[in-house]
Amino acid sequence: MLCMVPLNMVILPKYNSVPKKDSFLKLIILPKVAILCLNIFGLSSCIAFLDPTMSLFVLEKFKLPVGYVGLVFLAIALPYSLSSPLLGFLSDKKPSLRKWLLIVGAFLTTLCYFFLGPAPILHIESQLWLFILMLVLNGFALAMIGIPIYPEAINSAYENGFEEGLSLLGLVSGLFSALWALGSFVGPTLGGFLNEKLGFEWSAAIQGGFPLLSGLASAIYYTYEAIQRKRYQPFK
Repeated sequence: MLCMVPLNMVILPKYNSVPKKDSFLKLIILPKVAILCLNIFGLSSCIAFLDPTMSLFVLEKFKLPVGYVGLVFLAIALPYSLSSPLLGFLSDKKPSLRKWLLIVGAFLTTLCYFFLGPAPILHIESQLWLFILMLVLNGFALAMIGIPIYPEAINSAYENGFEEGLSLLGLVSGLFSALWALGSFVGPTLGGFLNEKLGFEWSAAIQGGFPLLSGLASAIYYTYEAIQRKRYQPFK
């Protein structure tokens, strides 16, 4: 971290720092930004949920040696890290794909958590290959949610009169960090409680409700936005 300080001072562009009157409240009451905040919270809570629950489930259900538990966590971390650069490239080159990444990623995450146990209502026996497959898909789905959020929030702020500059970037970054921290608290806290009371199968399915809610909200908003743009598009 210390080595990166002089490197950032050389590489990063210089900005004229001018104080702005933009506030967190003005930013977060924007409908799109509020929905993006819901996506951030759902993403963070889903990732953090696995920390106190997954290792116990793997040890008890599949009787794996302790040394293999870390490899199980790799099943979600590896696809997330490998797919993030590609999804970031696509998000920059094709901004119209961002909304689809958010929506599809949210619903895919819900599906993964529903089959992670799997949920008892499915009456499917838990198997290691299915568990690993859901983790791999989940890693990819979580990357689909996380990558488009920041640029979408920035664009929404620009469209609603926020001025470009470090002030806006700081607001969006701070908002992102705040919602991420909230999800990182709620995920393991609620997950640990539900895991103790209901078991991993039900707690994972309930956790999938967060991305389901954010996915539905995103789908409704982007559908409404498309209808409004088409309605007010001038006739040629």
